[in-house]
Amino acid sequence: MTLMDIEVNLPEETQSIRDTVHKFAEEVMRPAGEQLDKLVDPSDVIAKDSLLWNVFDKYHELGLDALEAGESGLDPVETARLRCLINEELGWGDSGLAISLAVAGMHRTFARMSGRPELIERFCGPDARDIGCWAITEPDHGSDSLGFNQTHFADAAVRANCIAQKDGDEYVIRGQKAAWVSNGTIADVAALFCTIEPEQGFKGGGVAVVPLDLPGVSRGKPLDKLGQRALNQGEIFFDDVRIPAEYMVVGAPAYATIVEFVLATANAFMGTTFCGVARAALEHALAYAKERVQGGVAIIEHQSVKARLFRMFSQVEAARSLSRRVAIYNTTQPPQVQYSIASKVFCTNASFEVASAALQIYGGNGLSREYPIEKVLRDARASLIEDGCNEILGLVAAGKL
Repeated sequence: MTLMDIEVNLPEETQSIRDTVHKFAEEVMRPAGEQLDKLVDPSDVIAKDSLLWNVFDKYHELGLDALEAGESGLDPVETARLRCLINEELGWGDSGLAISLAVAGMHRTFARMSGRPELIERFCGPDARDIGCWAITEPDHGSDSLGFNQTHFADAAVRANCIAQKDGDEYVIRGQKAAWVSNGTIADVAALFCTIEPEQGFKGGGVAVVPLDLPGVSRGKPLDKLGQRALNQGEIFFDDVRIPAEYMVVGAPAYATIVEFVLATANAFMGTTFCGVARAALEHALAYAKERVQGGVAIIEHQSVKARLFRMFSQVEAARSLSRRVAIYNTTQPPQVQYSIASKVFCTNASFEVASAALQIYGGNGLSREYPIEKVLRDARASLIEDGCNEILGLVAAGKL
């Protein structure tokens, strides 16, 4: 790593894993992310010959999916710290790919949570390679569907776009998930957040593990976006899709609690991941400032550039400290969602601000696609909205204070 990481008493095993992840991020993720970003048609990102699949294959070959699932063999605190380091390195490599890789295993979390042998055997075996997605966002509902402590969450007048109705030993799913479902058009399985008791509003929701090869499932086109273009996103449609009742792993009584838990987990992930994005922006700016000559000297000799770089450095380190403290606590203790939200909001804001400051150091060159910083800026901008827009998340967190 270019920037010093002032970790204390980092075990040799943890250091070795982080070095492996950094190499993967540098040699596999960055080149793939840069090439996928330049593809005009987002359908080409998921084509059979796309570099996207090489990223997934290498990630699995290195056993990083198992590490993300917590199978490190380390004690809980060290495992949590390792996850922070992994997330930062993956975000440093490419944030869109980092999110795609992370959400790919979400269905396995719920299969394990169910405790049901059939689901665990089908989706969580050692050779399981199914790609998952978090199907919560809907055409008419985005961040509002995460507001578990807001008044509208239990308002029956707020109608969902995706309903699952009990029918004997099955659930019948009807409706649509929006174009912002990460891995939406490539996923094999969905962790589907849907409404099962509409008279309770969002509070009457449930979570089902849904294989997406079932009759009645169809997909939209991959979404064409400003940033994180390597992250596939797209609509999923459900036309009388039937699943066994035992595939509904969370019912209405626990739904609000599960939304809070998932939000705490996802936002903590976003915090650590976008520390990596901020660090990448700072490193790009440092390297450029040392080689770009203006006024007869490298621009890093100019006071205004030095001052800007130091502020960027401070933001990165503050984001690191907050995100790691929150992630480690929430992994080893009952999670506190307000802290995860603070981490997500602070770190994503920092990533965008640091990327913007970095682009300013590049000057006009920063606007050119010839240089990497404009991509980092676009990727960072997306983070202020995804996994809950920062403004709405702040209201949810304030409700927990």
